Amino acid sequence: MRLAADRGSATIWVLAVGVVIVLVGAFGAALGAARMARQQARVAADFGALAGAGHALDGEAAACGMAGELARANGARLAACRVDGLDVLVSTQVTVSPLPWLTRTVTATARAGPVRG
Repeated sequence: MRLAADRGSATIWVLAVGVVIVLVGAFGAALGAARMARQQARVAADFGALAGAGHALDGEAAACGMAGELARANGARLAACRVDGLDVLVSTQVTVSPLPWLTRTVTATARAGPVRG
């Protein structure tokens, strides 16, 4: 009679293991999405600062305009831009939703200008 009491327990165990695997996979995907957003923000800030530095002599409006164009082309939003002499300081933001109920904004900052020796 003891065998009859254990019927169906394997189904519950398989279901529990399946749920754990799905949760671990979702966590891994969320972590990967967050890391990709961070890298995307960094690339956009770097390229924006380099493009802006190339136009630093044309004034802050031209330099920051070019930095904004490159930030948008790289999937980011220009959060801040400042010209300091011939250097351009750019901050970009990327919004990421790694999970449906979780939205975060990643910010990166880069500086570019001429080499000083």
